Parts: sequence; structure tokens; C-alpha cells
Amino acid sequence: MADAEVGKITHYFPKVGVAVLLLSGPLKNGDMIKIVGHNAAFQQQVSSMQVDHVQVPFAEPGQSIGLRVVQAVHEGDKAYRMEQLKAAI
Repeated sequence: MADAEVGKITHYFPKVGVAVLLLSGPLKNGDMIKIVGHNAAFQQQVSSMQVDHVQVPFAEPGQSIGLRVVQAVHEGDKAYRMEQLKAAI
């Protein structure tokens, strides 16, 4: 399965390590994402997400969220939700 694009970075606040992500797909806490762009190419788990300065467990397409990131990003970088392989039973 291919990774699904979930949004694009519209702003980055370097002092607090938070990116603003305009969502094109749903996203929830616990999702693994990959951010790819100018100087960025890293993976992280979504652990802190806010809408209008309020902590939220999930967000829908069209919303802009504040997302704590583990590495610097740039405007225009893209975020992808990584598909998790399910263990065979």
C-alpha cells in the first residue's frame, strides 16, 4: 500500500517546533506520518495536535492544525500518513 497524503505545511514556528498543517485527509493522534520537502525527510508519530489552540484527538480534511514536529520543516513540505502493515494471524 502507498502512503496517503494528508496535508501541506503552511507555516513553521521554529522556537516552539510547531508546524501548521492544512489537511487534505483525516489525521488522528497515534498516526505515523512522513514529512517530505525542501530539507526535510523524516518520520514521526502524531502525539500533539491542536485546532485553534485546543488539543484535539483527530482532525478532518480542510482543517488547519498545529502539529508538534521533531525536525524543522518549510512551507510547502508535504505530510503523508504511513500505512501500517497488519500482522498475519
